[in-house]
Amino acid sequence: MNHGILVGCCGFALARAKYFRTFKLVEIQQSFYEMPETDTARRWRGEAPQDFTFTVKAWQLITHEPTSPTYRRLKTRLDSSSLGNCGSFKPTEEVLWAWERTLEFASALGAQIVVFQCPSSFRPTPTNLDNMRTFFRTIPREGLVFAWEPRGQWPDELVGALCRELDLIHSVDPFKGLPAYGNINYFRLHGVTGYAYSFTDEDLEHLLAWCRGKESYVLFNNISMGEDAIRFMAIAHGDIPRQAKLL
Repeated sequence: MNHGILVGCCGFALARAKYFRTFKLVEIQQSFYEMPETDTARRWRGEAPQDFTFTVKAWQLITHEPTSPTYRRLKTRLDSSSLGNCGSFKPTEEVLWAWERTLEFASALGAQIVVFQCPSSFRPTPTNLDNMRTFFRTIPREGLVFAWEPRGQWPDELVGALCRELDLIHSVDPFKGLPAYGNINYFRLHGVTGYAYSFTDEDLEHLLAWCRGKESYVLFNNISMGEDAIRFMAIAHGDIPRQAKLL
């Protein structure tokens, strides 16, 4: 049995009670689109087993520009001036406020990791690099591990150097590329050909090989995420959880 691998989904793939009986890990996705209330975090923490692990996706106001289509799901009302100050780790009051909200939610949840997923439009320009350095050097962390998932044209050498400099883990979909830096694997599996993809047994064997030798967080984010996560647990741990039949 490999106790160094935690398996779950990006979001609750089942009703929460069933999910908590089936898995030991979840990445909260709601927090990216609109930050849930702190009371919600406390309720989820209370519903979950004591040994259950939460991770949190940082609010889009930190990472994404307001031109992103994901802002259509934002319920918080901001005027045009405030919206213009959001995204790309800008050194603004709005971005710092969004981090304060994210940190408050993550702390109430007892989360271990916060994931900063950037859009492909966030490129390695001098301004973006300066913004990242200012953001990650100055914000309070309160013991949280930070995982950064860049997208688009980012050279591995630059990603690795930034992660070392700013104390980040490089989060990846390993079917697209392996981490450039980090003593923990934080894998987000978006589907080899996209969201509609279901992983084959051969895929999952490859995934297990990438996990060996490191503590690994493995999070499925595809159309069959629940079923695929169950199957991967069977491969990784050598048995099938009784709760698999709930699916």
